[in-house]
Amino acid sequence: MIKDNLYKLIGLNAGIAILNIALFSPGLFNISLSGPSTFGTAVGLTTVLMSLCMFIYGNYKLIFSKGEKVQIDSITNAQECIAALKQEYGKQTFDNDITTLLEQVDRLTKKKEKIMEILLQKFSILSSGYDKYNWAILDVEMLFYNNIKSIINKIDAFDEEDYQKIREQNQTEKFSSGIMNSKASIYNEYTSFVKNAIEDNEKIIIKFDELLLEISKIDSMKEGEINNTNEIKQMDELIKKSKVNRS
Repeated sequence: MIKDNLYKLIGLNAGIAILNIALFSPGLFNISLSGPSTFGTAVGLTTVLMSLCMFIYGNYKLIFSKGEKVQIDSITNAQECIAALKQEYGKQTFDNDITTLLEQVDRLTKKKEKIMEILLQKFSILSSGYDKYNWAILDVEMLFYNNIKSIINKIDAFDEEDYQKIREQNQTEKFSSGIMNSKASIYNEYTSFVKNAIEDNEKIIIKFDELLLEISKIDSMKEGEINNTNEIKQMDELIKKSKVNRS
């Protein structure tokens, strides 16, 4: 996000500079602030004022505007997931975890694309075989995104400033050791949840790897045999287990 805004700032200011050079250049439009023509002078002053307004307003918006926050509940695809994760950068405790999650999203997306490509080689898009694999993939992918939603919610609720104070032991004189231990235990639950959820997502990516290997081996498969493949069974079990945990 910061890098994108930097590029926009450079582009905006370079554009304003180039426009003014063109307008005031003797070899081009030759607008002057002190020329013999009253109209030309008025145009020159207007140009300067408009450029100044563009410079102030454009730079202000790009520097201070945070942009529209992605709604976590609405995440349904990789692009929304990436945008939601990037806006969570800034809490030192989780910045490395966010980078790992972004890498996971990228890897999962590429594996899914490859699986769908091979599926279309092995099955007709209207066949029950294609349909079974497709729905299993979509369900597990949604499980992956739901894990990330839960992670983002935990990161949002995490009080980074208070956590760092505890780690630096700046509050030991204000509160008893029992209070400090209780607070530390709560924050450890946050960090453990995020680490475990990242591991769960890695397991999902491994399932995609196994499924990709299995599908690539298929030359012909009878109807009914698909449901009995180890990968489909494992993915179904993963989905059922997730539903139980959320209930």
